[in-house]
Order: sequence, then C-alpha cells, then structure tokens
Amino acid sequence: MHILLVEDDDRVAAALRPALHRHGMTTTRLEHGRGAVDHLAGVDVVLLDLGLPDADGVDVCRAIRQTSDVPVIVVTARGDVEDRIVGLHSGADDYVVKPYDVGELVARIHAVQRRRGPSEGEQADRVVTTEDGVAIDLGRHTVTVDGAEVTLTRKEFQVLALLAAARGTVCTRTRIVAEVWGRSWPGANRTLDVHVATLRTKLGRPELVQTVRGVGYRLGG
Repeated sequence: MHILLVEDDDRVAAALRPALHRHGMTTTRLEHGRGAVDHLAGVDVVLLDLGLPDADGVDVCRAIRQTSDVPVIVVTARGDVEDRIVGLHSGADDYVVKPYDVGELVARIHAVQRRRGPSEGEQADRVVTTEDGVAIDLGRHTVTVDGAEVTLTRKEFQVLALLAAARGTVCTRTRIVAEVWGRSWPGANRTLDVHVATLRTKLGRPELVQTVRGVGYRLGG
C-alpha cells in the first residue's frame, strides 16, 4: 500500500514514515498542500494535515476530492467538533486528532481502503495461488489445496485472506486481530496463534503461514 503524506512538520513525518514502513507501507511525503493533486497516481490513501504553510488542508481535501476518489484521512491537531465536521464535509473519509496511536492510525488506513473496495486491477486478480498448490479465492471465500476444497471457519478464512491479500508482506499481530476480530483483549495473541496452527494443519502446508518473530505473520509458498 502506498501512502501520500501531506505534512509540513519534519518531526511528525520523521516519526510516522518509519512506522508506516514497518507495517509494509511505502510513503511519499509532501511538505506543502498545493500540488498534492498532482501526486495521486499510484496512491492508496492520503494522510492530510490541515495546518499547512501554503494552503488550508480543507481546501486541499476539496481539491483532491474533485479529481480523485482516493481515501483521505485528515491527521491534525485541530480537535474541535466544528473542525471535524468541516473536515468530513470537505470530503475526508476519516479524521484523526494528534497525538494519536500509530496502531490505530494504521487500522484506520486499512479500514478506509477496505471500504473503498478493490480497484479494477484487484477485481481481475482475486485468486491468490502459491507454488505448493494452494488457491485462495478472495471473492468466493474458498480455499483449495491441489484442487480439493478445504473447509475453514469464517475467522480462519479471514486470517488467511488477510495474509493472502498482503502478497507476502508481513501483517502485524495488531493488524490481524483488529481486522479479523474487530477488537483486542488480553488473550488475543493466543487466539490468533491457535487459528494459525489450525490453518497449517487443515491446509497440510506448515510453511505456508510463516511466523515473523516479534512482528506477526506472512504468507509463504
């Protein structure tokens, strides 16, 4: 996933960009609002500050929305209700107030992209296949191994589909739990580990779901 970060504060950008990279995202940073619409090609989500030196972020958001349906998340220190309302009415898909938790921001990034739905290219490539005979149909919610369908529970498939959609990129435990279960709790990591173990057994491919120590899981094969 590629993120366009429109942020003039060097300290904020210096802290946020490595965090996004650790979650498998690439970034392009702009320090000014004017011209942001010229950098939307290949962008999956825009993170937009409102307090820019050359333009009000609300006007930038409106300009983006006039030319593109790319998801926009306003990330700003303006936390008043009126500011939130104006930001959302300008075309933003979400509104996050600084300071924020990076894990929550990443979850919101995935959420707005998920609501957007697959692009035409993604719709044409909804089946992920591995070299060892596993086919994961993200549209039909089915999994086959060497042509034979394997029955998975809803949560098992959601975990596998999330890893498959990441195309080999590491998915953090926090992200998997947030997207599959919608919440976290003290035993969440153990529950996730059990689901992964069951997936490996049912698919008969122990190396398909690979553990990345201290981070999460990725799809191998």
